[in-house]
Amino acid sequence: MNVPADRKYAESHEWARARPDGTVDVGISDHAQAALGDLVFIELPVVGRKLAAGEASAIVESVKAASDVYAPVAGDVVAVNDDVTSAPEKVNEDAYEAWLFRLKPADPDALSKLLDAAAYEKSIR
Repeated sequence: MNVPADRKYAESHEWARARPDGTVDVGISDHAQAALGDLVFIELPVVGRKLAAGEASAIVESVKAASDVYAPVAGDVVAVNDDVTSAPEKVNEDAYEAWLFRLKPADPDALSKLLDAAAYEKSIR
């Protein structure tokens, strides 16, 4: 299972990657996309929405099930990846490049509270 070390992980299977400008890209892990199967629909939050950590913020739907995507940290949605709404299979092809939305975190240190790659990998074994 692919678990890149350059990001942090939530126990609910979202990843968060800090960007140089202080914003955070959010997506679902390779483990999550594999469990869901072929994605057919993605609904993203609207830009400007304020999210609490752990709040349901997006929906990913596969041929098997629909699943909420939770905000790994609190913050404001500053961008969404429209490419994945028009081509949800991009998440199946590379879950770590197909980010879903970008947050400006309310607390810049919030990512430090998430799991590192080794701890996340251990949690999914």
